[in-house]
Amino acid sequence: MSDPRLVIESTVRRALEEDIGSGDYTSIWTLPADSRSEAVFLAKEDGVIAGLSAAETVFRLVDDRCRCCFGVNEGEAVAAGQVFGTAEGPSRALLSAERTALNFMQRASGIATVTRRYVDAVRGTKAVILDTRKTVPGLRYLDKLAVAAGGGGNHRFGLYDMVLIKDNHIAAAGGVTAAITAVARQNRQGLPVEVEVADLDQLREALSLPVDRILLDNMSLEDMAEAVRIAAGRAPLEASGGVNLLTVADIARTGVDFISVGALTHSVKALDISLDVVEVGAHTSR
Repeated sequence: MSDPRLVIESTVRRALEEDIGSGDYTSIWTLPADSRSEAVFLAKEDGVIAGLSAAETVFRLVDDRCRCCFGVNEGEAVAAGQVFGTAEGPSRALLSAERTALNFMQRASGIATVTRRYVDAVRGTKAVILDTRKTVPGLRYLDKLAVAAGGGGNHRFGLYDMVLIKDNHIAAAGGVTAAITAVARQNRQGLPVEVEVADLDQLREALSLPVDRILLDNMSLEDMAEAVRIAAGRAPLEASGGVNLLTVADIARTGVDFISVGALTHSVKALDISLDVVEVGAHTSR
């Protein structure tokens, strides 16, 4: 993975190009060039804040005279009605940056908030809540940062940093053993290897082979508990498929090590946050 700051900046630049394009003519034509403003970030519902770095980067890239100050850290909870930060700078720049900054922050905070709910639901078990690759194309790094802010763990970032042998790989390769053996023969990078199994027979087969983790795909609670008994710690087990806030605690109590949840990122509800101008002034531009 590249330098996180560079990844965030590259993502923000693309977003600003998309939104501002040749210019924010509304702000240019309605606001004097020397006008300065201060605005506050307001949480309009309870949640967990994330995306602060992306928001700060938006304001900086629009105009490096903009300054953000947040009274919370990434991953901290906020309450409805709480002012948790300020932005100050040229009025035109603040309003040009507003929507893009909020888009990043609202999505990230929504992800962090729902992740925290899952983490809280399995508290007292050993299960770690993981994200998936079901992210918005181009936003995966920010989505995964938000999961971490909510207390979850990051699964692989892409196809390049971990081998995950899924059902289609197994079918095309000719079976669990064939697929794992082929990977072991070619894995000169030493990437971690995980294999998906659909039943307990495939689990037993996988346990005899060189894998770092086994994914239990859409198994019943009874089969998951039996899988934990059969594995007996020989390989970490990950549960996946049909996980929601109503089922995750029961899944965790089977004794699995990880639970991957696509819903953390693929259908997240953005946290309601606003940026409200509270003070406007003018001075000679520096």
